[in-house]
Amino acid sequence: MKTKIIFLLFSLFFYLESNAQCAMCRAVLESEEGQTTAEGINDGIVYLMAVPYILVGGIGYFIYMKYKTLKK
Repeated sequence: MKTKIIFLLFSLFFYLESNAQCAMCRAVLESEEGQTTAEGINDGIVYLMAVPYILVGGIGYFIYMKYKTLKK
């Protein structure tokens, strides 16, 4: 149990420091003076990436709860 908690904490720390730009987006946005557009692109990519994981996790949780209630 302790190793699971440690793994979860480390994965959260690595997630916070991630950059979500592809190589082409980074090349175009680094040439810009202000980095506000690049930060906005990063936030949008992370948002779009998180939605499928949340949906799959929710469906997995729903299936788990259904199987759990069927066993009782």
